[in-house]
Amino acid sequence: MGNTIIRLEKKEDWRETENLIRESFWNVYRPGCSEHYVMHVLRDDPAFIPELDFVMEQDGKLIGQNMFMRTVINADDGRNIPVLTMGPIGIMPALKRQGYGKKLLDFCLEKATAMGFGAVLFEGNIKFYSHCGFDYARKFGIRYHDLPEGADDSFFLCRELALGYLNGVTGVYQTPKGYYVDDQNVEAFDRQFPPKEKLKLPGQLFN
Repeated sequence: MGNTIIRLEKKEDWRETENLIRESFWNVYRPGCSEHYVMHVLRDDPAFIPELDFVMEQDGKLIGQNMFMRTVINADDGRNIPVLTMGPIGIMPALKRQGYGKKLLDFCLEKATAMGFGAVLFEGNIKFYSHCGFDYARKFGIRYHDLPEGADDSFFLCRELALGYLNGVTGVYQTPKGYYVDDQNVEAFDRQFPPKEKLKLPGQLFN
């Protein structure tokens, strides 16, 4: 894996990290991507956790990053259960599927556990994230907000960081508002980066 280190992101990394995320997500879920703008916006969100905002470096070059946000499960019994969500998490396209993502995520989850957080919920691919201890959130009794009953929720994943943290909890997970961005704002932000071709590709979720 070469000479890699994982460290906290610094302000002077911001544009390089945003470009890394743009490269990582470009044309993956939609023509172009919005994740680099989402990240830009989230850094100013009160739910953002600077102590869990990590980059991965190889030979002085940024090759990966992950960030975390505070959110809640609105439990059916009226409680609000504090949990984490994460992402965007990205690895440079040329280095995907080589173990870098797992190494980065395992490191981040260890840090989040040490800080006392109880669980992480987010949207992702079970084929990859099961290797890092995630399972379907429905198995924990947690539902995804705004999702009609019976709809496919296989994208919605959960991992307890403290064993038993979600015992006796059923309820609805809330995505932090900062993840919802306006397409026009995304377009304006993207013009600050080198031009890239947007393509409609098979398997994209949105096009």
